[in-house]
Amino acid sequence: MTYDHVQPVSLGGDTNFENLCLACRSCNEFKSNLTESIDPLSGETISLFNPRKQKWSEHFVWSVDGTKVEGITAVGRATITRLRMNNPVIIVARKRWVMSGWHPPND
Repeated sequence: MTYDHVQPVSLGGDTNFENLCLACRSCNEFKSNLTESIDPLSGETISLFNPRKQKWSEHFVWSVDGTKVEGITAVGRATITRLRMNNPVIIVARKRWVMSGWHPPND
């Protein structure tokens, strides 16, 4: 895990508790300094998920096998696409976590 600025410093974000969250290093690198992405379903530009202001379960669910994050809203879909949250490396890791009983999380 790494710290992420929800609103990037390069776009005027501050380094304070309200603007920081923990993020997967890979996802954070794909996010870069972006705050929006394209919803693959509608083609619209959508703001990325903000963990400080939005609830995960309102935008995402786990696939039946627990290895993929699925977007249930435009925000969820755009965030999954931008952050590449279902890249092949993380899917392999999640398969191992599922087999070990560590994944998916209950909340």
